[in-house]
Amino acid sequence: MGFAQVGAMVQLKNMGLFKTQGLINGEWANALDNRTLAVNNPATGDVLANVPFMGKIDAEKAIAAASVAFLPWSKRTAFDRCKLLRKWFDLILENKDDLAKLITLENGKPLTEANGEVVYGGGFVEYYAEEGKRVFGDIIPSPFPTKRMLVMKQAVGVVGAITPWNFPLAMITRKVAPALAAGCTIVLKPAELTPLTALAAAELAVQAGIPSGVLNVVMGDAVEIGAAMMDSNEVRKITFTGSTHVGKLLMAAASKTVKKISLELGGNAPLIIFNDADIEIAVQGALYGKYRNAGQTCVCVNRILVQDGIYDKFSEAFTKAVQKLRVGHGLDPGVTQGPLINEASLKKVEAHVQDAVSKGAKVLVGGKRHSLGGTFYQPTVLCGCNDEMLIFRLSSVCLHREHRAWLAYR
Repeated sequence: MGFAQVGAMVQLKNMGLFKTQGLINGEWANALDNRTLAVNNPATGDVLANVPFMGKIDAEKAIAAASVAFLPWSKRTAFDRCKLLRKWFDLILENKDDLAKLITLENGKPLTEANGEVVYGGGFVEYYAEEGKRVFGDIIPSPFPTKRMLVMKQAVGVVGAITPWNFPLAMITRKVAPALAAGCTIVLKPAELTPLTALAAAELAVQAGIPSGVLNVVMGDAVEIGAAMMDSNEVRKITFTGSTHVGKLLMAAASKTVKKISLELGGNAPLIIFNDADIEIAVQGALYGKYRNAGQTCVCVNRILVQDGIYDKFSEAFTKAVQKLRVGHGLDPGVTQGPLINEASLKKVEAHVQDAVSKGAKVLVGGKRHSLGGTFYQPTVLCGCNDEMLIFRLSSVCLHREHRAWLAYR
């Protein structure tokens, strides 16, 4: 797809942020074998752009660039590095509207949520632009009268960062900003479903003055890129947000080269509502905790446990509130619920709901695909769940207790 074609669907105030190539050693690059990957709008199914589908060799080039850039970057003063981070933060806020629009276009979340993510994600850059100047060492009492012992904190080296699609900006800045502030260089692999936000953020980092090779972005073949990171002796740390299954694989692979590793994996978050709870507050908390980002967050509520004394009142109020959620394209005013990210996610939700109903669960709201089509699914509330149901066992979204369990599933 040519630039003119995608430009008709992606209209930004600053079209310079609409990047469709990877970033290696300060240069925008295609995949070595010229393979491409279509980036779709989950709300419409339209192709927003074709980006490089990079692989092992592309990742190795990015790692080599980051390795060369590490020494001069780490030798710069913390004040110098953090000054550039502050410029990056300022540019993120200056381009808030465009970044939010990109997030909504490729992720599907409502524009209000996307705007919130830009502020949230930018906050990580702002924080580490200041905190990076306060990385202090330690003075240790010496057992020798003529010796002084001190500990100096130094950057670990090249960092491989792997981020998910559900927060395509914030999950990047929370990994990249502290690494850059500490003097590390980065090879970033954003989710292949949402690379456009990552590339726009990288462009702003370049504009802020982040040197060539310090921040590299490769997207495409997750297995090949991940293997290149894990096998490299130059990559000294991995930071990953994603599934527990993949996290275990990365932890095992990291042992081969004794890499440091930081993992943020799947959550398991109950919402417990007691008899003395304020109904209105409980309902609003449940709505936000479960339906934000269409329920596609690692910390979203996956089961609601309600004490018997308040169960009926809560169920009535919660069901009415869910019925009022407005489903639609995230760019449309007033929309509170966007689509699921892709067809696979839609089919998973559909299969789990159908399985639950076949085993006795009752649908109070929703329970089927939305009339908008595509990957839209109705906001759904089920009750009467038990541990024989897929929705209970595989998604960990419902806990049967005293024959009264609640599920809010999206």
